[in-house]
Amino acid sequence: MFEAFKNGTPVEVWQSLVQEAYERTGRRLDESSESYLVFVLLRYQADNLLLTRTQGMDWLLAMDLVGTARADALRDVGDRCLLVAGLFPGLAERRRVSVDYFIAVGRSAYLGVADATRQAYATLYAQLANGYRELVVTLDAMRRQSKAPVLIGSPRG
Repeated sequence: MFEAFKNGTPVEVWQSLVQEAYERTGRRLDESSESYLVFVLLRYQADNLLLTRTQGMDWLLAMDLVGTARADALRDVGDRCLLVAGLFPGLAERRRVSVDYFIAVGRSAYLGVADATRQAYATLYAQLANGYRELVVTLDAMRRQSKAPVLIGSPRG
């Protein structure tokens, strides 16, 4: 996916790629959203099961949970939908749903986290939910700016 291999820590590499996406789109995320996006990329960079999950079903299962378990499960769904929508839009096509489906499920999951957590986290996740499409646009720009294989998940989407 990336034209040249980058040097540095994984955090530095992902931050550099996010910043290159800004140059491509002309749009910049706020600091909290950028940091969170880099965190998500780091967290899922070795997840070989990312593309095998059924996000809608995982969202429904998360809604049956309570407290921290619910918030954690919804956060995971929101994060995975974000990565699929931004980096693997072809997966939506293969599953005969739109990228907007993943955006809607992911945004809803983040709003659920905002409802289920303490105020500091609630504010962050509400902000992420409101800017969900911008996060997807940033990831999509990262995907489009390169030609090498994707570093997250398995097959390129």
